[in-house]
Amino acid sequence: MSDSAARTITEHELEQCKQANAAGRPPVVFIHGLWLLPSSWERWVTLFEQRGYVALTPGWPDDPETVEEANAHPEAFAGKSIGQVADHFEEIIRGLDTKPVIVGHSFGGLLTQILAGRGLAAASVAIDPAPFRGVLPLPISALKSAFPVLGNPANRNRAVPLTYDQFRFGFANAVEEDEAKYLYETYAVPAAGKPLFQAAAANLNPWTEAKVDTSNPDRGPLLIISGEKDNTVPWAVANASYKQQQDNPGVTEIVELEGRGHALTIDSGWQEVADTALDFLKRTAS
Repeated sequence: MSDSAARTITEHELEQCKQANAAGRPPVVFIHGLWLLPSSWERWVTLFEQRGYVALTPGWPDDPETVEEANAHPEAFAGKSIGQVADHFEEIIRGLDTKPVIVGHSFGGLLTQILAGRGLAAASVAIDPAPFRGVLPLPISALKSAFPVLGNPANRNRAVPLTYDQFRFGFANAVEEDEAKYLYETYAVPAAGKPLFQAAAANLNPWTEAKVDTSNPDRGPLLIISGEKDNTVPWAVANASYKQQQDNPGVTEIVELEGRGHALTIDSGWQEVADTALDFLKRTAS
């Protein structure tokens, strides 16, 4: 654990840990992915707390607090690496008295698996998770979704916003036009380019930060959720992650949700995804 990870924890995140420890209920940590903020989990927080959890929604290091602030200051996202972000979340989780459930989406799903592989999760749910070392498929739609970043090597150390058309293809292809525009205006923010370059090169770099300890017996139960129509993390990628995880002694499951795209955690069908996660946790989380 680096000192820099501890220094990035905000007063709000420290307060969330204190409240979780005082609540006496099982904690759940939500981890967002690229192009979103912690606010994307607001409805999930309400639902999970109604079901008996206490929820934490940490940001990535130095995340702006609002979409408006994020779009006004995109430079705040630049340069963050997978390892830096994983260490940030580990430091927060180690401030909890009880191992949490961890739920993550997209690159948050990759981070979820990294943290579970470090033995930090009571159980975990990775939703349309970004690939890690050992995950080999490279579907055309995934390459197209990543091209706004990977198409320019200089983006590695930049923050990159998506145009509406890019967001429509990568996130909101499975919803109607009006909803896609609403999601873009409500949730979309710039994202660090570095994690995408790290994931893209993971199978060429033995020292990559985009790697998961899939064999740790303390990983806990894991569910991978895949959206059938996801262009950014298609079934081939999610299923390859599942196959990498299958040898773990913990419960490992995968489910594909029909007709759902990459925006499945924030679009109008979000509760189907949340209920799928809650059903798994009810069965497997001790």
